[in-house]
Amino acid sequence: MTTDIGKLIARLTFGATMLFAHGVPKLMAFSTLQNSFPDPIGLGNSLSLGLAIFAEVACALLLTLGLFTRWVCGPLFFTMLVAIVVVHGNDPWAKKELGFIYLAGYLICALVGPGRLSLDFALRKKS
Repeated sequence: MTTDIGKLIARLTFGATMLFAHGVPKLMAFSTLQNSFPDPIGLGNSLSLGLAIFAEVACALLLTLGLFTRWVCGPLFFTMLVAIVVVHGNDPWAKKELGFIYLAGYLICALVGPGRLSLDFALRKKS
């Protein structure tokens, strides 16, 4: 059970923190950011922002709930990888550090899975 509590803490930490500290503020400022948001892989500012919001809001929420846990870690991991390597590629480590911590957290969550204290487990148990 302690392992499941650890998995819950990891999901809550990396999911809810991303959601409320990064995703919701981007969502609320979409109209302000859409023309100036970085376009690191050439998709256009608005689409890049939309994809970041998808990962940081929808995927982070699902991670927090423990629903489709391993799947939603993919877009979150990719978003952080792009932020570290492309957006902040020439910046000092201090600018990359938070992205790296999130990236490691999403990798860990994907590898260890959601645990018993998740919607994934509850739904799997019912079927």
